[in-house]
Amino acid sequence: MIKLYHGSTVDINDIDLEKSRPNKDFGKGFYLAEDLQQAWRMAQFKALIEGGTPVMNTFLFDEKNMISGELKTLTFENYSPEWADFVFLNRNNKQLTAAHDYDIVYGPIANDRIGLQIKKFEAGDITRKQFLRNLKYIKGITFQYYFGTQKAISKLTKI
Repeated sequence: MIKLYHGSTVDINDIDLEKSRPNKDFGKGFYLAEDLQQAWRMAQFKALIEGGTPVMNTFLFDEKNMISGELKTLTFENYSPEWADFVFLNRNNKQLTAAHDYDIVYGPIANDRIGLQIKKFEAGDITRKQFLRNLKYIKGITFQYYFGTQKAISKLTKI
């Protein structure tokens, strides 16, 4: 079992995927981090932008669920062309339905530095090859868990 954290401005007891925002890195879903500081920074950012007080929500998750075969999962161990294509797919999804059918996705966050590179690429200021080359030089990779279905959410236990 691992602890996963979700920084917010509300105490979350029942996860409602309908409240999730679309066009995130891995799609509309519930995002968590293993890194407490990373989640706390997100809570502080949300409080600054939306008002309110930072709140840390902590959940237990059995990582065996990632390999049991019960859930459809996808893992990106680092920035890669496949990761970039997946992020572009989700961030640019114009449909009301998900762009993929994964229950859980684990991989790097497209943080502010990555987001800048994404904007440059989408604006045509850099080529795909330049975008991927620039990713190699970005330090401090941080990871996130995406839970995109009720089946996946059911594997989280609030503590």
